[in-house]
Amino acid sequence: MKKVLLAGAVALFGLSNAQIAKGTTYLSGSVGYSQEETNNGNYKKENFNVLPTVGYFVNTNLAIGLGVGYQTEKTTETSTSSLLNTTTVSEDITKKPAFVVAPFVRKYWTLSDKLYFFGQLAVPMQFGKTKVENNDVTTTTTSTGTSTTSTSVSSEAKYTKIGVTVKPGLDYFLNKNWSIEATIGEFGYSNYKPKDGDATNNYNFGLNLSSVTFGVKYVFAK
Repeated sequence: MKKVLLAGAVALFGLSNAQIAKGTTYLSGSVGYSQEETNNGNYKKENFNVLPTVGYFVNTNLAIGLGVGYQTEKTTETSTSSLLNTTTVSEDITKKPAFVVAPFVRKYWTLSDKLYFFGQLAVPMQFGKTKVENNDVTTTTTSTGTSTTSTSVSSEAKYTKIGVTVKPGLDYFLNKNWSIEATIGEFGYSNYKPKDGDATNNYNFGLNLSSVTFGVKYVFAK
């Protein structure tokens, strides 16, 4: 019985001798897409991101790395207004494409020969644009017929967004070269600054199952 309890303590509290060696390199990345849309089709929001990542263990169970990628957000809102014999359909489109750079440091704690708990501190940076386009189509009906006019107005503004995030997670090694990792929630701060405008500070504190993300990485095992 004592041996069983000791084995459980080793697995749970990280007393295993399994460690990730200094000099180990790994490649990973994430690709994501999400869409939100109302039933009437008047509102639609799409998000896409891709972020390849490379990490290097500068010491046992301690890695530094860099992610470089791209993300974009597109929001489309449609509204209809009528006055007497005139109907106007307005479409507002907002796009936010951005180049992303995310240096990070990650510390691992051994739970078992294949399972690790980690904490990651990252400084994600976005350099992008906010593109706004408004399209109006006005239809007027009179006794002599129907006429349609269209107008379009667009604007563009650059922005930067710099933050600091902390993410906890688990890393399970399928074999010496492949592992599956999961992060749960995010704790962080970011500063959003448009080129011509006031900066906005955002705080994010979440540790719940709705914020779980999964990834696969390849390890160049030593």
